[in-house]
Amino acid sequence: MEHFTEEVIRIIKSIPEGKVMTYGQIGKAAGKARAARQVSRILHSMSKKYDLPWHRVISADGRLKIRDDETRNEQQERLYEEGLEILDGRVDLEEYRYEPKMGEGNSVQ
Repeated sequence: MEHFTEEVIRIIKSIPEGKVMTYGQIGKAAGKARAARQVSRILHSMSKKYDLPWHRVISADGRLKIRDDETRNEQQERLYEEGLEILDGRVDLEEYRYEPKMGEGNSVQ
């Protein structure tokens, strides 16, 4: 597995309950500043295998932008259950954004 992919998985696994990160934020933390789409592909293809908290990853503007209505509704419900407020389909990043410290997170297994 590529180092970048391992880092993306590690970072996503480190997002605590009640917090979110953006695709671009994860890419930058993993070492590629402009890799939001790559993070999206990794999340989509690796979520089940690595039991990733996919619902905690959102767009840069705080919106839930999953195209499939059923999956987007599931994401919203999971975030509500974790205590996040979502107004007009948007999470307040000032309040709920997670900023991991260097070296923080779970190892890829």
